[in-house]
Amino acid sequence: MDSRPIVFLDLDNTILDFNHAERVALGRAFAELGLEMNDDIAARYHQINIRHWEMLEDGILTRAQVLVQRYETLYRELGVEGDAERTQALYESFLAEGHWFMPGAEELLKALHGKYRLFIASNGVQRVQDGRIASAGIAPYFEKIFISEHMEANKPDARFFAQCFREIPGFKRERAIILGDSLSSDIRGGINAGIMTCWFNPKGTENRSNIHPDYEIGKLDEFESLLKQIFE
Repeated sequence: MDSRPIVFLDLDNTILDFNHAERVALGRAFAELGLEMNDDIAARYHQINIRHWEMLEDGILTRAQVLVQRYETLYRELGVEGDAERTQALYESFLAEGHWFMPGAEELLKALHGKYRLFIASNGVQRVQDGRIASAGIAPYFEKIFISEHMEANKPDARFFAQCFREIPGFKRERAIILGDSLSSDIRGGINAGIMTCWFNPKGTENRSNIHPDYEIGKLDEFESLLKQIFE
């Protein structure tokens, strides 16, 4: 039986730079629709999008509601007559194309591959994440890729992780850790699931929440040495 430690990695803003991909895809979608795009609009959309995904995590909205209502909210604020469903379709299509790595992500995957059992744990849309993962060529690093759209729940729900655990032969909680940038999704999810947690906090953001990770790193190149300290 494989006794290597199990490492769950978040995808967006942990391995792949979602913020940059979001800005590019949104700009392309707005251009296709003949709508104005600028830094202020992009920044406001980013805030609205985060809030809607937080409402998904809290069980307030469904995934389908999140994907469309974020644009309805933005258009209302801008006073623009926009087709939210068309915007969502265009944005999702553009988002699935191409990829940008977070600094040190490629090097980290190469360093951990073979030494640890690696798994992606993502709340993203399956088609979008499949496209980005394929573009980045990172699938071979992972034993399995878990995307919440086709699972029983979303992070941070313990049911999401319970399903992951059932699909990992020889899984042991005490030999597992999750690395992610989101306190509310990745870290709270890991806590709910009873595994170790490591918060990836590249901006040095102050944690004012009641969610307390076991570990924290500011750069991805710190993670391998942390794993050695924990598991060796």
